[in-house]
Amino acid sequence: MTEVLNSRVLLHPMDLEQSRAFYRDVLGLAIYREFGDGPQRGTVFFLGGGLLELSGQAEQQAGDAIALWLQVRDVDATHDELAGRGVEVLRPPRTEPWGLREMWVADPDGVRIAVVEVPADHPLRHRS
Repeated sequence: MTEVLNSRVLLHPMDLEQSRAFYRDVLGLAIYREFGDGPQRGTVFFLGGGLLELSGQAEQQAGDAIALWLQVRDVDATHDELAGRGVEVLRPPRTEPWGLREMWVADPDGVRIAVVEVPADHPLRHRS
């Protein structure tokens, strides 16, 4: 395989400005860069160890074909913060059988977002 130098998730929302506001103002993601002009400009957000680009426009929602996984330090505090901002919580935080604490929300186009806390004693916190 060719050496991968960078990567990002590309989302083409139905309403670019509404989605841009959701990821920027509601989730609080920092902007890496913007490109283009006017309301159709693309926006690339920092997404932890990756990037999320919102650009273009889709004619229909993505549905269940895609989901985002966002790790946070404290999923319960994140739940309270997002619920306070009016984000519809699809599923409140709970500890899964695999040991992660997860909650689920959705963006304006219905893209499901897993918000995950990795507890201190979880194997993902310890490198082999």
